[in-house]
Amino acid sequence: MRPTRSLLLPVLAAAVAVPAVLAAPPARAQNFFERLFGIRPERPPVPPRGVPEAQPPAPAAPGAPGEPGPPGAPEAPRPTPAPARPVVLKTPSEDSVIGQDLQLNGLSGTLKLERSGPAVTARITLPGTKISQPAEACTVPLARGNPITLASEGKPEGVPRFEAAGAECPLRFDVVEGGVLVSMLGQGPVCTFSAADCATTPAGLWGPAAAGLIPRAGEFDAARGVADKAVRDNYKVMTQRARREDVRPVVSEQAAFSADREQLCRGYAREGTHGFCHLRVTENRALALASRLGANTAVPTAAAAPRRPRPKPAMEPAVDGMNPDAAGGGDVPQE
Repeated sequence: MRPTRSLLLPVLAAAVAVPAVLAAPPARAQNFFERLFGIRPERPPVPPRGVPEAQPPAPAAPGAPGEPGPPGAPEAPRPTPAPARPVVLKTPSEDSVIGQDLQLNGLSGTLKLERSGPAVTARITLPGTKISQPAEACTVPLARGNPITLASEGKPEGVPRFEAAGAECPLRFDVVEGGVLVSMLGQGPVCTFSAADCATTPAGLWGPAAAGLIPRAGEFDAARGVADKAVRDNYKVMTQRARREDVRPVVSEQAAFSADREQLCRGYAREGTHGFCHLRVTENRALALASRLGANTAVPTAAAAPRRPRPKPAMEPAVDGMNPDAAGGGDVPQE
C-alpha cells in the first residue's frame, strides 16, 4: 500500500492544481503542464519588438570624476577655480580740472591748474588761521601768486599725480574727476608762514562749490554704488591672493579706508546733499587697489555709472474706427 500511496501523491497534487490551471488562459495552462511533466524546457521571455535591450554600463576609466580609483591610487586633482580679476574704473584725466577754479572743500582758498606747453602749472592760495589770533582766517598765496611748475609723477596709484616739492609748502596733487586731492609732502599737516602770521592745512579735496554739485546728486549717487562695489571686489581679490598671515592687514586697511574717507569728506560743503567727495575718493581708491593688483588701469572693466534705461517709444495715437488692443489692428465692428 505504501508504494501505491507514494505514486498517488503526485497525481493528487496535479489534480488539485488542475482547476486553477483551467481557470488561467490557455497559453498559461499549456506552459504549466509542459513545465510540470518536463515536455519542453521553459524558454526565456522574448522582449517585444522595437524595444532595445538594456546594455550593461561601461566600466568607468580609472580616475574619472565621481568614480573611485583602484585601492591605494591617489585621487585625481580637482581643477582650481580661475582667479578673480580686479575691477578697473575709468581713469580721471587732468583735462577735467585744467582751467577750473577749485576750492578746498568747495569753501575756501583757490587752486587753478593750467597748461604751459607740455608742463602743468598751478596757482594756489592756501586758506588758514592767524597764528596770533586762531579765531581769525587768513590766506597765503604760494610763490606770491605766480604759477608753480608741477613735476609729473605718472600714475603710481592709477591716477595722474603732480608734485610741487620746491614750493614753500611742498604739496602733492592727485587728480580726481572734476577735482584734486592735495596731500602734504613735508612732515605734519600744517604749513606755517611766520611772516604772514598764518598757519594753513591744505590737505583735502579741492573741488567745485556746492551750488554746482547739488543738481548732479542723482548722478553721483548712482556712480557711488559702482565705485563702492569696485573697492569691495578689489579688496576681495587682495585677500584671495594674500598669504594667510597677510589677510588681517588687508582687512584692517579696508576698515581704515572707510574711516579716513569719512574724516576727509565731512568738511566738504553740503556733502550730505550731493556726495561728490565720497564718490571721487572711492573711485580713486578702487583705481589704487587695481594698480597694486597689477591691472591695466588704462582699460576700464566697469563703467563709472550704470547705464540709464532707454526710454520706451511713445505709443501712436489711436485712429477712429481702429482697435488699438487688437493684434491685427482691425476695424471695430459698428453697432
